[in-house]
Amino acid sequence: MTAVGVHRPTPWAVVAPYLRSRPATLAALAGWSLVESLPSLASGAFLALAIDEGFARNLPLVGLGYLALVAGTHIVAGQATRRIYPLVGELAEAVRDGLLTRVVTGLLSGAATSRAAVDTSVVSRMTQQVETARDVLAGLLVIARRTVFAVLAAVIGLTVLEPLLLAAVVPPLVVVLSVFVLLLTPLVRRHRAQVLTEERVAEVTGQVVVGLRDVAAFRAEDHVVELAGEAFEQHRSAVHRLAALTSARTTAVALGAYVPVVVLLALAPALGERGVTAGALVGAVTYLVGTVEPTLRALTLTVGGSALRLAVALHRIAETSEAVERAPLPPATRSAPPRGTDVELRSVSFAYGPEVEPVIRALDLRLAAGSHWAVVGPSGIGKSTLAGLLGGLDQPQQGCLTIGGVALTDHRRLITVVPQESYVFDGTLRENLCYLRPDATDREVAATVTLLGAECLLRVRGGIDEGIDAKIVATDLDAAQRQLVALVRAHLSPAPVIVLDEATCHLDPVSEAVVEQAFAERGGTLVVIAHRMSSAMRADNVLVLDGTASNATGTHESLRRSSAAYAELAGWWADPVAAAVHLPPAPQRRKVRRKLA
Repeated sequence: MTAVGVHRPTPWAVVAPYLRSRPATLAALAGWSLVESLPSLASGAFLALAIDEGFARNLPLVGLGYLALVAGTHIVAGQATRRIYPLVGELAEAVRDGLLTRVVTGLLSGAATSRAAVDTSVVSRMTQQVETARDVLAGLLVIARRTVFAVLAAVIGLTVLEPLLLAAVVPPLVVVLSVFVLLLTPLVRRHRAQVLTEERVAEVTGQVVVGLRDVAAFRAEDHVVELAGEAFEQHRSAVHRLAALTSARTTAVALGAYVPVVVLLALAPALGERGVTAGALVGAVTYLVGTVEPTLRALTLTVGGSALRLAVALHRIAETSEAVERAPLPPATRSAPPRGTDVELRSVSFAYGPEVEPVIRALDLRLAAGSHWAVVGPSGIGKSTLAGLLGGLDQPQQGCLTIGGVALTDHRRLITVVPQESYVFDGTLRENLCYLRPDATDREVAATVTLLGAECLLRVRGGIDEGIDAKIVATDLDAAQRQLVALVRAHLSPAPVIVLDEATCHLDPVSEAVVEQAFAERGGTLVVIAHRMSSAMRADNVLVLDGTASNATGTHESLRRSSAAYAELAGWWADPVAAAVHLPPAPQRRKVRRKLA
């Protein structure tokens, strides 16, 4: 919510700076819009001349000549329309880039001020609002712009054709447009209420889904139904109120489109007595039916519908970013440099909501620099949550995480997390592999690819020379290839701590062992969120997550004797093929790491 007394910028104030940054484009758009409105300006007049000067005087060729002029204006207008669309696209993209920059700056600045993680759900919603604003603005620039120019052209055409006709046409149009404008403000308010209640439904639904296990455990179904039902009822009521006002607006516009035609036809005998010709009457009806009625209908669909969505979207964007405008960022503070790369968790607890049970509970853990850990536990116990905490993607509600004795949040770049679902973007293979270390040489990239057994990426892309610079499309790679891209990227990164969150689940056991050996010999700390018991067997230390505060740690052999939970997991995960793949003994691995360091 906005603080009392804080000025909230209007939608026009939000979008205007980005439009003004393209003055040449705006001028070109206005010029071509004038050309595009030629049929609206000339059709009624030329049709009147065709009747009065041609067909009424038994001169069909003259009449056909004027009709040919009408067709000619449409051809010219078509050429203008072709040039308008690229200009509209340029303006819409400029606004999109500006709004996106504003939103991201606001969210990041807010996170920096509060020293909290950015709410990814807000990022997603605001990105959607920006895309909505871009799409709707483009539609308005195409249709509403055409509406304005067409109505003005029709009024000018009627004035030139017969000024007396304006007395029958303009008053109903003015009344309808006045009603339309008066309804805009309450429509914006009701549309905004509908969007806010929709966001509330999404928020409540998300909380329910995240805490579904706890809802079932505590038999809180009735409370959840009551909470969600209230949000859904508010949304239903907002939608109904918006629909009622929209219906009134549509009725008013429909009357404005057809009442002038009825009035004109009813007054036709009286207008004829005052010297208004049949051609002038037909031309006036043409202006009304062929220009005013379609443009008013378009006005209902755009300004009455899309423009409301644009106004609400811009309001939401302004609300998200206004904190940056009214409060400068705090002065930058230089945090103390870490003393080493030991990672420590002290009494860390994390839950996915204020009313749900913690996934991680009072965890104490020390990851010594250069150690090799495996994290095991049943599905859903919190292994990926721990990976997110180590990577700084989530913040604990209690406890603290440090690296080298200082807050981990100040040094997130020292830890690289590779998730199960690997991110690969369209671009060259080099850009993907070197994303975390752009200055990596071809020799280093090739050596890392070979070390991790990822030569298949280069073979698919044309060999070592062509393959690194080959263009790739993310959807062309299978799941295992995408994981290899992410693993090479992490191995090349300068981060001294690597967390593999089931990052090899799509690889076979032998390939997985090769990858883990490469990371173990890389130097630094390695944490493997295990999905096979072989990963735990290869690690120096194992953490067993069991949903309690007394999580067991030790080696594979010691835990088999001392931890019933681990022994049970070892029995479930028995994999003779994977278990046969071992790294060198731990002392040899430490020796290799010391040499590399």
